[in-house]
Amino acid sequence: MNNVVRLGWVSGLTDISSEMLYAVTPLFLTQVLGASRSVLGLIEGVAEGTASILKGVSGWHSDRIRKRKIFVFGGYSLSAIAKPLIAIAMGWPAVLIARFLDRFGKGMRTTARDALIADSCPPEKRGTAFGLHRAMDTAGALVGVAISLVLLMILKSHGTEEHSFRLLYWLAFIPAAIGVLLIIGVREITPSKPPRDVPRKAVNLSFGKEYYVVLVLFSIFTLGCSSDAFLLLRARDAGWSAEAVIAAYLCYNGSYSLLSYPIGKKSDRMSKQKLLGLGFLVYALVYLGFAMLPSAWMIWPLFLVYGVYIALTEGVSKALIANLVSSDVRGTALGVFYMVTGLLAVISSLAAGVLWDHFGAPAPFYLGAALACLAGIGFLVKRQPAV
Repeated sequence: MNNVVRLGWVSGLTDISSEMLYAVTPLFLTQVLGASRSVLGLIEGVAEGTASILKGVSGWHSDRIRKRKIFVFGGYSLSAIAKPLIAIAMGWPAVLIARFLDRFGKGMRTTARDALIADSCPPEKRGTAFGLHRAMDTAGALVGVAISLVLLMILKSHGTEEHSFRLLYWLAFIPAAIGVLLIIGVREITPSKPPRDVPRKAVNLSFGKEYYVVLVLFSIFTLGCSSDAFLLLRARDAGWSAEAVIAAYLCYNGSYSLLSYPIGKKSDRMSKQKLLGLGFLVYALVYLGFAMLPSAWMIWPLFLVYGVYIALTEGVSKALIANLVSSDVRGTALGVFYMVTGLLAVISSLAAGVLWDHFGAPAPFYLGAALACLAGIGFLVKRQPAV
């Protein structure tokens, strides 16, 4: 588990950096740079689409060359470099470029890192391993959001909101750089060799029926799973200040961080698919709440429960996919999963921006709730494999 812990520290520091900025970026784009909701959806869609494609390519390539660490180091390095670029952006196209570079790095590292985590522990411990990694990752996010909230309050008392936002982007580079340096201590674990009858450069997509059933259900869900940036904008449109929006996001990260490890450990003793189905139904309830939003105070409990959904699905889904396939195709299988669902997330984010601009704020949330409910029921009623 040494690799899991070390990679947890790397992810935690990177998430401190990323989450110092995540709640700020949609506000910076729409209020400082004057971008529309559709442009926000475009930027998030392109950024996540880039990450998704790279997750597929890097996962397959890491299987082919039987090395993971080089992708992890390169990916985290690119994301760190991208942080200061938004600080000097004078228009939304510059933010698009910076987000592209950041997500390019994420796509390059994520699949190889998750395959390395899976290779570092036996199948019966993978739920625990991914739960621990997600807990450490999200603890970093929790710290990052808290730092962002405190710094923003201090900086705004001495300058404009725009100046405060820009300075945050510069400061966020520091923990990201430290995280990159820690990767040096991660141990490479060579994946098993592919069967002799599989050409080295071939893309082996023989992952089994259960894998593809899971992929289809996740795809249905992802079509309504737009960027979290729209949740933050929903809170802002309800009259909340930037500080209040970040505080609510802090609550989400808190519940996610506290629950990820115990739920991941629980998933090693019960059906991972049932946990996923329950998680999707929780998501549906949260999105229904954001769609209706009879009172602004409801945003607080909605963000708290949103963290429960993430804890039920994020690490559990990775453990499930890792257990459904063998080591020699694990990077490829994870990469295909991330690529397909990520590209569908591009469509979802673009659609959410258009739906918001043309039909009002509730529209994308109603769509997300309906599709999540459908996918959740699918996971709960289908036959459960013993993984």
